[in-house]
Amino acid sequence: MRAVPIARYGAPDVLRVTEAHVPEPGPGQVLIATEAVSVGFAQTQMRRDCFPAPMWRPTLPVVLGGDVVGTVDAVGPRVEHIRTGDRVGAFLMQGAYAEYALADAATLVPVPAELDAAAATVLPGAGPIAVGTLATGRLRAGETVLVHAAAGGIGHLAVQLAKLAGAGRVIATASSPAKREFARSLGADAVVDYTAPGWAEEVRAATDGRGVDLILDSVGGDVLLTGVGLLAPGGRLVFYGSAGGGTDVPKVPVMDLIGLKYVTGFSLSAWQRLHPQEYADGLAELTAHLTSGRLKAAVHARLPLDQAARGHEIIESRAHQGRVVLLPRTG
Repeated sequence: MRAVPIARYGAPDVLRVTEAHVPEPGPGQVLIATEAVSVGFAQTQMRRDCFPAPMWRPTLPVVLGGDVVGTVDAVGPRVEHIRTGDRVGAFLMQGAYAEYALADAATLVPVPAELDAAAATVLPGAGPIAVGTLATGRLRAGETVLVHAAAGGIGHLAVQLAKLAGAGRVIATASSPAKREFARSLGADAVVDYTAPGWAEEVRAATDGRGVDLILDSVGGDVLLTGVGLLAPGGRLVFYGSAGGGTDVPKVPVMDLIGLKYVTGFSLSAWQRLHPQEYADGLAELTAHLTSGRLKAAVHARLPLDQAARGHEIIESRAHQGRVVLLPRTG
């Protein structure tokens, strides 16, 4: 099979297609014939060896991970309720940039046959993260939501899901006019350039000075610190990524929190473990929104496997609107 391992950390050009053996599924595993694989910001961090999570310390060479959609080609011992030919999705920490990928059967999500493979890559990871951050933030109907990086693979879903959940007003931030217009086309009521001086004043003006009830923050650093000051009384900030490059939580002045303001972190694995029924219900609702067309999973670029480096370049240029996806069986 063809795969894209990295033998050293570095620029996108370390991503090169090679021939590799098709892996065999072990106990509790399945082998997926991949139709589509997402490319995300986290994988660019992994490629550069600056991914902040401690679980990413592989032995090189390694094939990067991502959201995989495909059909089950083989099942290992002790796998129940999964059969060859089933269409599934899985989020993998490694082994995704290939024509075949191994996944733990217990982590698989079903993928309806009618869904486009590239769009369906939101089901294993990006979509549940968007759903989970809104659930963790306990969004209530009529509230104002601020979504950072609203044109990205997760943010563009969060804008739409907040509206579907009954948010009264959604404010989207993005770094370019094209991306802000994209966020507006998805239903954002106001758009702001969070890289510009004075962006916080624009957000506050969009709330008539009241502040924001819920913030979904994948940027971190100074953006997170400024966000705390934008929270209305009883407001919540959910932090789930560090696209801004900082990995430390900034010092929040304690007096900024006395209006019953809350700051919490989110990870998909923790949500699945601590709130399994909420996760299952959220995944079912997400799938229903996708199949009905109420939710649009935008695909910015569809690339063959041998253009994995180009996929990383698009992500790092921050020009993408929606998902960047590799299609291993084309080209």
